[in-house]
Amino acid sequence: MTETDITIRELRRRFGERSLSPLEYWLALETHIDGWEPSICALYAYDPDAARKQAQASTERWMKGETLGALDGVPVTLKELIATRGQPVPLGTRAAELQPAEEDAPAAARLREDGAVIFAKTTCPDYGMLSSGLSSFHPLCRNPWDLTQNPGGSSAGASAAAAAGYGPLHVGTDIGGSVRLPAGWTGIFGFKPSHGRIPVDPSYVGRCAGPMTRTVEDAAFAMATLSRPDWRDGTSLPPNDLAWMDLDVDVRGLRIGLMLDAGCGLAVDAEVQSAVEAAARRFEQAGAIVVPIAPVLTRAMLDGLDSFWRARFWGEIEVLSEERRSSILPYIYSWAKGGAHVSGVDAVKGFNQTFEMRKACGTLFAQVDALLSPTNPIVSYPAERASPTNDPARPFEHIGFTVPWNMSEQPAASINCGFSKSGMPIGLQIVGPRYDDMRVLRLSKAFEDWTGGVAAWPQPPVR
Repeated sequence: MTETDITIRELRRRFGERSLSPLEYWLALETHIDGWEPSICALYAYDPDAARKQAQASTERWMKGETLGALDGVPVTLKELIATRGQPVPLGTRAAELQPAEEDAPAAARLREDGAVIFAKTTCPDYGMLSSGLSSFHPLCRNPWDLTQNPGGSSAGASAAAAAGYGPLHVGTDIGGSVRLPAGWTGIFGFKPSHGRIPVDPSYVGRCAGPMTRTVEDAAFAMATLSRPDWRDGTSLPPNDLAWMDLDVDVRGLRIGLMLDAGCGLAVDAEVQSAVEAAARRFEQAGAIVVPIAPVLTRAMLDGLDSFWRARFWGEIEVLSEERRSSILPYIYSWAKGGAHVSGVDAVKGFNQTFEMRKACGTLFAQVDALLSPTNPIVSYPAERASPTNDPARPFEHIGFTVPWNMSEQPAASINCGFSKSGMPIGLQIVGPRYDDMRVLRLSKAFEDWTGGVAAWPQPPVR
């Protein structure tokens, strides 16, 4: 553990007792980032000068006892799809026009209100349409556990930054697994809350924002800030009085499903299945009733979603000039062009598959209190690939365990449950009933307590 590996609770304690100031912590973190960033390329719009000024202002507030909120002085990054006032939002692609954002998106606004030190954005692939660190705009983002491997995505930079220890809190977005997939591949905790719990702008079907951290408690701590409503998001949930830090749970008697087959897509690696089965036994040992569960996803559902997303995305980019369209990552452009041939009727049929997913998930949760599954079906894949298959004709074969819960609006998280023989992290997905975000956080915290969490994080390369 390095001097920068401090949780939010510990940071607040030390800021309060004046054994560490926000500025001192930031300066140590800045040095740590300098050791990592040339290798993993996790950041966009990194501004250490602005961070020093924010940290100094926070230090002065702590000295006066006049802090703005619970995250005052805590360094934070935001995925670059989350707008921050005055900075361009390149959407991970060279096709975008770099116009400064006029206002903060909801997550950025809430963090600023609470005095967080927003020091950078994190990288993502073109339009957030890949589970990869590959982008036509950003340098290639790599996995800190093994620089030859992919961190996943689309919250690629956020997951790499969290695994590399760039402070305790990073905020990503997730429409099919983009918080949980990279969390699984980098060993961190990634939480996709119930739809609308954290407001987003723009909002659309399945899109959520969520904290990406090294510990469950840090994610829970951030939820009190991030979950404040913002009516720019028409799906934003009403103000909540959830006790986000009340993480104790007794799992005895809980009926927990174990899903080891996604129903379609990539087969589950043996090492992944073994680690998830071992995690399920932990819940059984604590008194839960673990039952095998059949898949909720079908080939028709996944292919329907593919057709709808292709058509929707093609509708967005067909208005661009040919020059701009040709600058999009070739993998994504090749995939999107298929949308030009999707009829309006077929696009609607594809969209209707989201309701079939929702129905299947609702039926399942009439039978269980929670669900366990792999987060990712495979251990890892090369950094240079756009997706595990690297085939634009088969782009979503790896999201079978994650995408249903976006469409059903249910909370889900990925937490580390072991490592492969090659030393790569393996993620366990924990899913709860719609709106019961606390159940997912509590079950995740229980599992983290049983296992002790990740014992040793990767260290910066020696230069």
